[in-house]
Amino acid sequence: MEILGVFFLPFFGFGFVMYFIPSIIALAKSKPNTLTIFLINFFLGWSLIGWVVALVMAVRNEAPPVRA
Repeated sequence: MEILGVFFLPFFGFGFVMYFIPSIIALAKSKPNTLTIFLINFFLGWSLIGWVVALVMAVRNEAPPVRA
């Protein structure tokens, strides 16, 4: 029975990290909307659409503010 845990834990950890990739990227890039990305990822990440939306928000380049 212990052999099952040896195989289960790495896959569980890998899946957990993959699920939160958008949040990890947003945190690493110090995005101003990191909390929003995390919430979308947490609540809607189970659907592929929610996960992709969070990922796009995390990797999108913010346009610098334009001074007039």
